[in-house]
Amino acid sequence: MGFFDKIKNGLKKTRDAMVSTIGGVFSGFSGANEEFYEQLEESMILADIGVETSCKAVERLRECVKARKLREAAEIHAALKEILTDMLNVGDTALKMETKPSVILVIGVNGVGKTTTIGKLAHRMQSEGRRVLLCAADTFRAAAADQLEIWAGRAGVEIVRQHEGADPAAVVFDAISAAKARGADVILCDTAGRLHNKANLMNELGKISRIIDRELPNADKEVLLVLDGTTGQNGLMQAKQFKEIAGVTAIALTKLDGTAKGGIVIAVADALQIPVKLIGVGEQMDDLMPFEAKAFVDALI
Repeated sequence: MGFFDKIKNGLKKTRDAMVSTIGGVFSGFSGANEEFYEQLEESMILADIGVETSCKAVERLRECVKARKLREAAEIHAALKEILTDMLNVGDTALKMETKPSVILVIGVNGVGKTTTIGKLAHRMQSEGRRVLLCAADTFRAAAADQLEIWAGRAGVEIVRQHEGADPAAVVFDAISAAKARGADVILCDTAGRLHNKANLMNELGKISRIIDRELPNADKEVLLVLDGTTGQNGLMQAKQFKEIAGVTAIALTKLDGTAKGGIVIAVADALQIPVKLIGVGEQMDDLMPFEAKAFVDALI
């Protein structure tokens, strides 16, 4: 199955919802009048593109229709796709991994699919010929390291872990030392999804970042925020909080195959101006995919 087909299949629930909402607006098109724009805006909000982003997109569409003197539904539909693709293009969607080793610090609340995302990402990188090392720095949640170890086995990569309750920054230090000794290309670092309060979480992530900066001062580092696509606007709220706390550089949206509200991808990218770099469209090992804005919008609408 090709890249586009896989995305299209993975977004089936969202696309079916779009057909009955946005598709309905265009199929009943009788001119780019006020009623058309209002219905379009409402249908985009229902697809979880969000109020602010939907209003912005429709305003841009109005300007485009007027400037280009568009009349036909197909022309306006194509213009909307261009606008949504542009709203998703907020930065390079490739993970920065030029240095050896590079570090990807994976963050997000418990239950979003963080460990699964790390496992699938490790599998993809390993199949591309990279030497991957997993770091089990979520030492607060019972069995977090055990779960990561299972994924390390599935992906055929190495793991560094300590006992439950160990200092996460110390585990990261050990992983960096191991990566240097073993010639690893990339360290994928799991972190705690929830500590007692925001200050604790900020302190812990700050401590981990300082260890990375001290031990690998010139390394490429991504802070990858994992969000559950099925949580919709709640996911956007989480993303805003983590952006404040952790200096997020990339976003992975998981479980998009399980929701009719995949428009959240557009809302997150536009609201945060942080590129979505990975999307999860299924449960198989190769269902975590690099994100491409145009292919996503084409599959969605």
